[in-house]
Amino acid sequence: MRTHFDVFGLKRAYDVDVPALEKQYRELSLQLHPDRVAQASARERLQALEGTTALNEAFKTLKDPVRRAFYLLKLHGIDLDREDAGAQKDMPLAFLEEVMDLREALDSAMAKKDLGRARSMADDVEARKKAALTEAAGVLRTLEASEPGSGGQDEVRKASHALGRVRYFTRFLEQVDAFEEEIQA
Repeated sequence: MRTHFDVFGLKRAYDVDVPALEKQYRELSLQLHPDRVAQASARERLQALEGTTALNEAFKTLKDPVRRAFYLLKLHGIDLDREDAGAQKDMPLAFLEEVMDLREALDSAMAKKDLGRARSMADDVEARKKAALTEAAGVLRTLEASEPGSGGQDEVRKASHALGRVRYFTRFLEQVDAFEEEIQA
């Protein structure tokens, strides 16, 4: 299976040189652009379009550290983008309880139209999101540095849990942003 890393000829890793990626993306975009094959056969135009689509998706994923982390985890068999992902059901109970408490506190702040309280909670959650992403990145670096096929199920689970927290915190922050827009409208 061709990965997003393969599209750019990169070694599979969490750390990516984004300026070099951007430069290579521009070069490949020019080479693969469908306009270059406008007079070619329908099959060649379709291949150019598919190549450009794959390039764009790979670039969008690899340039963003959060998307890149989720993608690497997916390459290890855990797709947190799927609602039925077993990893989501496997989150530690203490975290799930914490999520319920946070959700109740946010609901209370929203019911009282207390934007200050909601923003304060969002600041705390933003810091926790960054910490969870840092944790996931560290685990993914370890996982990618290990020998292929050397197990790593503990690391995959740790990365899954950390990225599950990132996902939850992102949704929480989106809800606070929507509340803020509603209040200021």
